[in-house]
Amino acid sequence: MDMIQIVGLGLVTTFLAIILKEHKSSIAFLLVVFVGCVIFLFLVDQISDIIHMIERLSANAHVNMVYVETILKIIGIAYIAEFGAQVTKDAGQGAIASKIELGGKILILSMAIPILTVIIETIISMLPS
Repeated sequence: MDMIQIVGLGLVTTFLAIILKEHKSSIAFLLVVFVGCVIFLFLVDQISDIIHMIERLSANAHVNMVYVETILKIIGIAYIAEFGAQVTKDAGQGAIASKIELGGKILILSMAIPILTVIIETIISMLPS
C-alpha cells in the first residue's frame, strides 16, 4: 500500500470519525481501531520483506542469527507496544497506555540483556590484563 493510499484512508477515516463522534462515539472509535488494524495489515508484506532482507544481510555478514532474531523481536515489541498505546490513548485511557508502554520497555530490556552481556564480555576480552 502506497503512502498516499495510507494517508488517504487515514484522512477519510478521520473525517468520518469526527462526524460519527457527535452521534455514535463508540462506532467512531471502532472505526478508527478497525482502520488502524487494516493499515497495519497492509504493511505486513513490507515488514516481511524487510525481515528477509535483514536476515540475508546478516547471513552474508556471518552474524549469529540468534542476535538478529532478538533484535527483530525487540523492534516488533516496540511497534506493537506503540500501536497498542496509541489505540488506548485514542480511547481516552492514558493511564493504561502508559502501562502498555512500560510493559514494552521492560520486555525490550529483558530481551536485550543477552546481547548487552555479549557486548560487555567482548569489550572486557579486548582490554589488556
